[in-house]
Amino acid sequence: MSSKTRIVVLHLKELIYTGIFAVLGILFLLLLIIMFLPGKSRFVPGKYTTSVILGNSSIDVEVVVDANNINSIRLVNLDEAVTTMYPLMEPALNDLAVQICEKQSLEDISYSEDNKYTSQVLLEAISSALEKAVSYGEKQVELAGTVYRIEEKERVT
Repeated sequence: MSSKTRIVVLHLKELIYTGIFAVLGILFLLLLIIMFLPGKSRFVPGKYTTSVILGNSSIDVEVVVDANNINSIRLVNLDEAVTTMYPLMEPALNDLAVQICEKQSLEDISYSEDNKYTSQVLLEAISSALEKAVSYGEKQVELAGTVYRIEEKERVT
């Protein structure tokens, strides 16, 4: 068994370049991984409605959300009879919608004493629609000061 010794000559410049390129390669891979991982979102994008029954008729409160924002809130299927019988419904919702879209939360929403009960009913409907929009990727979400726990159900095939 003869052992042959080999002499390897490494230049310092080559070692430095190799180290720099290795570090840059690792940083590039980390950047790619971070960029393409799915981010956590607050909502499942879409339109969500909740019905509010007023006397013999009902109206729908529609909330439009994207992954992280509440985009708009409006009344749909609003009948003329409902607007005649409940004239504060539209102005109250418009006032609430502006505040909610601005704050992106149902907390600290103010409303006047003139339409206190109307605003409370509309806030409950908006809260109910937002519960439907909560992202199912998270185990619990806080909306309007209430923590909602989401249970994942198994699919039986």
